[in-house]
This record gives sequence, C-alpha cells and structure tokens, in this order.
Amino acid sequence: MPIVADNIIVERDVIYGRPDGAAVLADIAYPEVRKSIPAILYVHGGRWTSGERIGRLQLYVEDWAKAGYFAMTIDYRLAGTSPAPAGYQDLLTAIRWIHAHADKYSIDPNRIYIVGNSSGGHVVSLAGTLGDGPYAKVGGWKDASSDVRAVISIAAPYELNTLSWGNLWTPLDAKTPADLEKARRTASPIHQIGPNTKPMLIIHSDDDESVPVQQADDMVAALKKAGVKHKFVHYKDQGHMRLTDQVVKEMLDFIADIEKIKR
Repeated sequence: MPIVADNIIVERDVIYGRPDGAAVLADIAYPEVRKSIPAILYVHGGRWTSGERIGRLQLYVEDWAKAGYFAMTIDYRLAGTSPAPAGYQDLLTAIRWIHAHADKYSIDPNRIYIVGNSSGGHVVSLAGTLGDGPYAKVGGWKDASSDVRAVISIAAPYELNTLSWGNLWTPLDAKTPADLEKARRTASPIHQIGPNTKPMLIIHSDDDESVPVQQADDMVAALKKAGVKHKFVHYKDQGHMRLTDQVVKEMLDFIADIEKIKR
C-alpha cells in the first residue's frame, strides 16, 4: 500500500517489468500535489553482480520527492545469474516504464534524468550514448520511449576492455575472445558517443581504487571532442564515490543548468 506522509507518496516493491516472466522491483516516491514534475531514476553499483536499490549513500526517493521530483530506484537482474546485458536491458525497461506512466504520475517525459554510481554509472552512461543499441526490448512497455534528458555518472567505467573487472560483463552469446572484446566494446560508453549523446555530469576521484580516474579523463576528453555538453567534477581524495551530500549538490546544480536549455 502507498505510504502518504509529509505531502509525498511512497510506494515500495513496485513491479516495473517482467523480463522472462520474473518481476523486477522498484521503490518510487512523488509529491502528493504535483504538476508536470521531472523524474530521476537511480541505478545502484556492485560490478553488475551485487547490490540493491536501497542502502546507505544511495538515492533516497523520499528526499527527492520532497524536492519536487518523481523519484525511482531500481533493482535489476544481476550478472551472476542473468549475464549481461540483462541488467542494462532492465534499466531501459525502467525508463520505458516511466514514459508509459508519465500521465499517471504527472511526469514531464522531456525531463527524465538518470543517475548511477560505479557499474550503475556505467549503464546510465550507456543509456545516454548507445540507447537501445542492438539489445532486445524485454520486460514490457515495448512501445514506450527510452529517451532521457541527461545522465549523471559517478565513479563509473567507460571502457570495459581496459577495466580490471570488465570480464564480469560476459554475454552468453560471446563464444570467443574476439566476441567478448567486441561485446565489451559495444557496451563501452566511450565508443558510443555520437550526435544523439545526452548531456552528462561525470564525477570521479583521483584515488578511486575500483575504477581508475583515467577512465573518467578519457571519457571527458571524448565528450569534449564530440562537442557534447558535459561537466566533470574532479575530486582528489574521495575514493570510490557514491551519493554523498556533496554529490547530491552537484547533481542538483547540473540539473538546474540543463533545465535552462530549451529542447
């Protein structure tokens, strides 16, 4: 049952898709009184193999709803049991779910923002560069759009073939080393930048021991070369970053900047 408090509505364990018949769940929150609000969708990290949609230093849907957003945080199929690109396909399903339910929740479909940290940052960056790509639409809402306004990527990798844990992205249909290299290149946002790439906020720290900062440096250089609107928030001593108060402030400032741009 929805929980109503402080003029916001919170719904837990919402089924946003059924890939292969199995439900994938989300938590959502939104203002009780609303008019054409933006949406923010959060994807957790965990090297595609672990993690969950709620926890410390992740996106708190209640806080974002109080700030006037439709907020959604998702679980997705993990690579240990559902190999790549299953989790990415689930993210695209969640975006389509938001579009399909825009009228119900008074969401402005032109103001959907997606954010993730670590491997979650990777898949939101892929959504902002590759989009649907070569992957089948699964889970439902196949006629809905998967378009977003902008991407916020925190401590994420952008080139899987040079990532120490990039081997965890192993599609079942990749049978040879050449197949795997090709599949990981397709799934690397740095190689998918083009005229339709979405504005991006990239946040990274020099002392990140999970994802070398060089990944962010290279991605920023590629975005700059392609003329894509972006912002790089570069820390020196914040480690492998998540949604700290500092990061949330940067997110809000970036969104405010994007909102000034007419589409």
